[in-house]
Amino acid sequence: MNAIPSLLPLADEVDDLARRTDAATDVGTLAELASEARGLAIGLIDQDAGAGIVTHALSALNDRLTRRLVALVAPRHRLPAAGWCWLTMGSEGRGEQTFVTDQDNGLVFSAADHAEARMLRPLFLAMAREVNNALDACGFPLCKGGIMAGNEQWCLSVEEWQRHFSAWILTPEPQALLNATIFFDFRAQHGDESLALALRQHLQRLAPQAAGFLHMMAANAVAVEPPLGRLRDFVSEEGQQGRVDLKKHGSRLFVDAARVFALSAGIASVATVPRLRESVLAVRLNGQDMAAAVLAFRHLQRIRLLDQHRKLAAGQVPDNLLDPDTLNALDRRILVESLKQARRLQHALQQTFRLEGL
Repeated sequence: MNAIPSLLPLADEVDDLARRTDAATDVGTLAELASEARGLAIGLIDQDAGAGIVTHALSALNDRLTRRLVALVAPRHRLPAAGWCWLTMGSEGRGEQTFVTDQDNGLVFSAADHAEARMLRPLFLAMAREVNNALDACGFPLCKGGIMAGNEQWCLSVEEWQRHFSAWILTPEPQALLNATIFFDFRAQHGDESLALALRQHLQRLAPQAAGFLHMMAANAVAVEPPLGRLRDFVSEEGQQGRVDLKKHGSRLFVDAARVFALSAGIASVATVPRLRESVLAVRLNGQDMAAAVLAFRHLQRIRLLDQHRKLAAGQVPDNLLDPDTLNALDRRILVESLKQARRLQHALQQTFRLEGL
């Protein structure tokens, strides 16, 4: 598991909160600690910690909270002797959580065959649904798309998960892949990590050889353009009153590109920055361009966190929509250049996977 960085502002408070999370004995206490974790992340921003430090610390504390919840809930259920592992996905899987997040998780368990998997699934589902509801009580809303371990569609045996990945990779469909991208960012969070490793190795074997799958993933990754205009700095979607979605049209562009490069090279990392760095040699990308992409991603995440922080301080509900006019001149310029770097990264995808005409 990723450790919380030791040389941080507020490091003592972070370590103390981690210890109290590990010792918590009920959901109510963990809900209070989840609120404290968000408060500490705000404190890190106030002390000018970088975006990577803030998102990592927040994700690491949320990891501990989830693991503690699972550890508290699991003994209350008559679980079978089969091995199992709680999986986290999406931004939490990548260790890149901000103040705006919901649940994205699943469960993998060991079963001899499909018949045994069908028999075991209800036993795990009862536990998983209680964990999902407990996470909701701690401030992590239920996933609107149903990507949760308490959904029988994502509470699967190793073989069933492998079958899903094989279908996505060997018989890809554009819309299905668009909906499935979140699953490629999974990692083990609690339980038998060897089960998650088996899934990762299955993915590493199949993906690099699947040219059609990679081509389609790359096409999906470049389909969303950076919100840059020709006559003005930024353009926004209709109905957004000039605001820019820093997730959909910002950080996601880097996340999606890094994922495709990593899958094509069989890279095991799920976090965006390691994926970009490890892709330099594996996919023979321009090292300077990738270094610039890493900086641009971190700058964009910093601006995203600062805007969420500003809204929290004003008593507003934080989101990913930024009004560029709220930025100072320097941050506005940095955001423009970061989005230009996203465009260059997409161009690298087009060249690597020969996306002519896109």
